[in-house]
Amino acid sequence: MEADLSRPPPAPSSSRSRPPQPSRRPTSAQTYTVTQLEQSRGKGWDKWKEWDELATDLGCDWVVEGDMEAFGKALSEPPADDQPERIIAASDWAPVKEQKRRRGPKKRKDVVREGWAYHISRWPLLMLIFTIIFLEFVGYLFVRQCVNVIEFFAGWRGERGRLRLALRNAKTYEEWKQRALALDSFLGLSHWKSSPPNAYYDSALIRRVLRSLRDLRTRDDAEGVCAVLHTCVRNNFAGVESFRLYSESYYGTKELVQEFIDEVTRSLEYIRQVPPSLLPVEEKADFFRSVAKNLGASALCLSGGASFGYYHFGVIRALLDQNLLPRVITGTSAGAIIAAFCCTRTDAELRQLITPTLADRITACEEPFRVWAKRAWKTGARFDTVQWARKASFFTMGNMTFKEAFERTGRILNVSVIPADTHSPTKLLNYLTAPDCVIYSAVIASAAVPGIINPVVLMTKGKDGKLRPHDFSQLHKDGSLRVDIPLQDLHLLYNVNFSVVSQVNPHIHLFNFASRGSPGRPVSHRRGRGWRGGWFLSAAEHYLKIEMLKWFRVIRDLELLPELGNQNWSNVFLQKFEGSVTIWPKSRIADWPRILTDPDRNELARMIRVGQQVTWPKIKMIENRLKIERQIDLGRSEVRRAFNDSDATSHSLAPPTLSRQASSGEIMTSARPRATNDRSSPEENGRGSRRNFRAVDMEASSSSGGDPVSTSNGGEETPAKRRQAILARLGLKGAAGKGSRDLYGGTVESGGEEKYTDGESDWTSGGEGTSYAGVERGSSSGKMRKRRASMSSFGRRPRRDTLSSDEDPWH
Repeated sequence: MEADLSRPPPAPSSSRSRPPQPSRRPTSAQTYTVTQLEQSRGKGWDKWKEWDELATDLGCDWVVEGDMEAFGKALSEPPADDQPERIIAASDWAPVKEQKRRRGPKKRKDVVREGWAYHISRWPLLMLIFTIIFLEFVGYLFVRQCVNVIEFFAGWRGERGRLRLALRNAKTYEEWKQRALALDSFLGLSHWKSSPPNAYYDSALIRRVLRSLRDLRTRDDAEGVCAVLHTCVRNNFAGVESFRLYSESYYGTKELVQEFIDEVTRSLEYIRQVPPSLLPVEEKADFFRSVAKNLGASALCLSGGASFGYYHFGVIRALLDQNLLPRVITGTSAGAIIAAFCCTRTDAELRQLITPTLADRITACEEPFRVWAKRAWKTGARFDTVQWARKASFFTMGNMTFKEAFERTGRILNVSVIPADTHSPTKLLNYLTAPDCVIYSAVIASAAVPGIINPVVLMTKGKDGKLRPHDFSQLHKDGSLRVDIPLQDLHLLYNVNFSVVSQVNPHIHLFNFASRGSPGRPVSHRRGRGWRGGWFLSAAEHYLKIEMLKWFRVIRDLELLPELGNQNWSNVFLQKFEGSVTIWPKSRIADWPRILTDPDRNELARMIRVGQQVTWPKIKMIENRLKIERQIDLGRSEVRRAFNDSDATSHSLAPPTLSRQASSGEIMTSARPRATNDRSSPEENGRGSRRNFRAVDMEASSSSGGDPVSTSNGGEETPAKRRQAILARLGLKGAAGKGSRDLYGGTVESGGEEKYTDGESDWTSGGEGTSYAGVERGSSSGKMRKRRASMSSFGRRPRRDTLSSDEDPWH
């Protein structure tokens, strides 16, 4: 489904307010009147212009009264049961009486149980398991305190203590960087950086690839550079993305690794700028499409955590200041609100808004105890859903949908929700799965913890601008109860295999312990090597954590835990809460009593500062990854523009797959064109280009291998075979499968296929016909064409402040 963006919808009846800039938090006593802007919304009303003008206005509520009425009506009228209403009577002559309606959901009677043995042993066994978990938790806290004491006396004395204190008190990233380098120099970690050998990556292979890239680029051998890049531009090639390489110093990694990443970036830039005489545009397009698929994409994942979620603002601010904010952003519960705030506004607008004054708009928990306690007694929830929709409208810029946010900013917002039914699968809402779904209904549903907010009906916006129930009025609730970090769905939809996770869930925050250090935070003793607190204490911490998880898994598998609020809570501790890079903002004991309290300006300033400080040590690892991704994105964008310029008269037909004939070097086209629906070129201000967006459906006939072309001597020549010959000449044949290490807890097997294991499900990266052990990849698999459009559709919609990607629908 595609919304009609060229025709403005009729002006809805709304009471959007735009009062003067508030100097303090708005209260319920303030009244807002309709402004001239509201009165001018008529025939010439342009929603894109209004979004651009009011995006940074803290005084605009973005509330549309007609939408709030439709939302409240959808909540008050749940879908009727398909079963006919049951009518009962005491006897054939007694008056007919309707069955009394019960409050709350009915208890399911179709769940299979084991009979009397289950009911007799359930509660004693549950109490015994919780007793064991409690004792193990006490032991866990004791071990952690012992580690803290050892680290205090080992790392906070003398010159080292002074330097580490100065590092903690840094106000900006540049200041932090200089102090981190000074600390590395004092501890002698610069020698570790300059020494290439290390057990966690293949230094010999990296040296050979680095030398080959430099030599080929110096000789202007574009085809040779492409062949080597095909081999080395892939996820965690030779282990260069291992977090261990960033965990033994306060800033940076091995100099050889840094030289390799910089050289790959320069080589990609060289391929972008190489003239068609050295590398035809068609082969350049196939190259960038292939390496983008091999490398994968990055995503920022924001966890839930109630008021702890405001630490996410500091993480986003730190990434934004360094221009490292990924395009794919996912959020759950409290993280969904922050993610929606980021994906509906551009980088420039976010820089103006993420300041302590933003606390004036955070009023979700402003009601006194007597008000919400009375509501909780009557409705079973602390907060009123429609009132929350009014407050959330500011963060989502009114009734903006997932597709409109994608068109405006170029970022892909993902919100994780679960249906109210206990055993229904989770959903990841985005511009692909729910393009016309209104964002504020999705973020409220994602925050609908039982007892806090009642289940929510998602709303969708039609072409007329009016809201209607989405997905047959099905109720949804908090997604963090099952999938707080939806890594598997992100991988399947967008080929995400590098995730930056900001984790603030309070029940998970307690168990953050990097036994071997983390990027930018090495172990405090033994010059950054070894185990935190020594091997025995680290082993005890790891063992106790595994034991507690084991017992939680027993509770889940044996179905011992009763449902509370019509929700099974067994998976709360058994999810995957970490990513390739995990950021853990440090909370305080004082945060726990304020877990459902709004921050004021001073508190929000502190939370932003803490979020920035814990993000700075991870900046270098994220930067090294994104600099390669963005060079690929720029290459694909430039190739696409070249195609559009040269194909302006071909009636929206994208260039066919091209390949080189070996005998004479003649470029021959394949007989199968790829249809597109591109519109006119973007306007300079970006707004017209957003309205001209349309997804392009590209066939998967073109891949890194290319279609085979018959040569004059009857043989076949493909770009993949030419790459193999070049790699064999350089001594790099088959190097793509060497040195790849663990990713998301998975392993790279001998066959070259990356297999990821997450809980009880296995999933693989890459498409069919992909070989990670060599350099060949299939190109004509029919199954590939059936895969969903994903990261590839980035580049086909215009956007501002972001980089474009590819048009490959099975990326």
